Amino acid sequence: MFNFKNYKDYLKRLLIIAVPMILSHLINQLQMLIDRIFLGHADTLYMSVLGNVSFPVWTTMAVCFSISTGASILISQNVGADNKEKVEEFAGSLIKYNNILPLGLFFLWFFASKPVYRLMGVSENLLPMCEDYSRYYAPVFILVGFYASFMVIFQTSNHTKHLAISSFIRSVLNIFLDWVLIFGKLGFPAMGIKGAAIGTTIAEYAGGIYTLIAFYKSRKLGTRPNFAAILRSRFKSYLHSAKLGINTALEDLFWNLGNLAIIRILNSINELAAGIYTIVFGVEIIAVVVIGSLGSGTMTLSSEAVGKHDLKLYRGITRTAYFLCILIALAMVVTALLFPQQIIAIFTKDEGIIATSGIYLLFIGINLFSKAGNIIVGNVIRGSGDTRWMFFTQIFGTFFVVAMACLFVFGLKLGITGVFLAVMSDEAVRFIINTLKYKRICKSADFFEKRKEHLSA
Repeated sequence: MFNFKNYKDYLKRLLIIAVPMILSHLINQLQMLIDRIFLGHADTLYMSVLGNVSFPVWTTMAVCFSISTGASILISQNVGADNKEKVEEFAGSLIKYNNILPLGLFFLWFFASKPVYRLMGVSENLLPMCEDYSRYYAPVFILVGFYASFMVIFQTSNHTKHLAISSFIRSVLNIFLDWVLIFGKLGFPAMGIKGAAIGTTIAEYAGGIYTLIAFYKSRKLGTRPNFAAILRSRFKSYLHSAKLGINTALEDLFWNLGNLAIIRILNSINELAAGIYTIVFGVEIIAVVVIGSLGSGTMTLSSEAVGKHDLKLYRGITRTAYFLCILIALAMVVTALLFPQQIIAIFTKDEGIIATSGIYLLFIGINLFSKAGNIIVGNVIRGSGDTRWMFFTQIFGTFFVVAMACLFVFGLKLGITGVFLAVMSDEAVRFIINTLKYKRICKSADFFEKRKEHLSA
């Protein structure tokens, strides 16, 4: 039985990092939920547009953020080892070089989105709306490299409150602009899905300006490099951290490629299937961002534990984080059992969707036990300095989930239900595999000595 008295120090340290990040992500998700509510009530087809756009666009954005994971691990490990010179070098090179890929992606989504959506099987009816959204959202990529770098500095400094404030600014402005531009309020024309993209882009830039100011003015950023350190930082150091981060980026890429394949399968069922899937996982994402924030804090602290050669801290943080995730998953299951139709009705007026989609909320609630395990255990494995393992298991998971979805949808004719069953099977199998890997790390007597030699090299 889990006893918080034995883990209260781990809990405190975890929550100091995670709570502002949880607030930040919850504010973001609230804004996105309201965005979906606005779009769903404006036109049900907009939900399918959003479902088709969000996965490829956010897949490429996730790659940019994931590459910075390597720097986060190395900075935290060197914080634990009290190696200030290496902390400055890795942080400086991240800020200096981390915007190269995002700029390329800006040009991709601004000028060349149509071939991507054609490969996904998007209907001719939805294709122009998908293109419009991508084009007006693309300028956000210009900010991504800088924002990802600043997030690493805030997180590794254990000072994340400014991320929550930035999210609040972005979200409040975004909700207001969505209301104005989607429906045509205050004398503006009703722009629908295009208005949603424009509102999001303007809000992201407002939040980005605040983050930049906070980054340079805050006195609590122990891992922030000075300007001279940024200038003298080497591309070689960035490549070293990116080498770790690229595995996480490729992991996210394969996860999202699996989702793109799932969207392709859903589009073959009917035109509304992707919209239903988007609604249901739009609810799940509220719990996932909380769990993901706990995972980010877990990675930071487990990385510090490796730098300090502290196996007790490494284990304690993992157990504390996953216990909190179990409580979140239980809350999700209870909510899905008590209020399924009421929750779905928030996003759509379609009585057929409301009546038939509630059961899927229970599916994703049950799935959270495995999904949370993969998030927490995966981040602890990354904190050990091994980012390849999660990449390899995700390759397996992507092929597994697509194969199972094809079997359930086309072979057993289970429709959308088959897609959810495939997702649940994938998370459960990978949770077992990843947990076995974590236990092997903890039982390895010479693991922390090997990391000590690596850090001092």
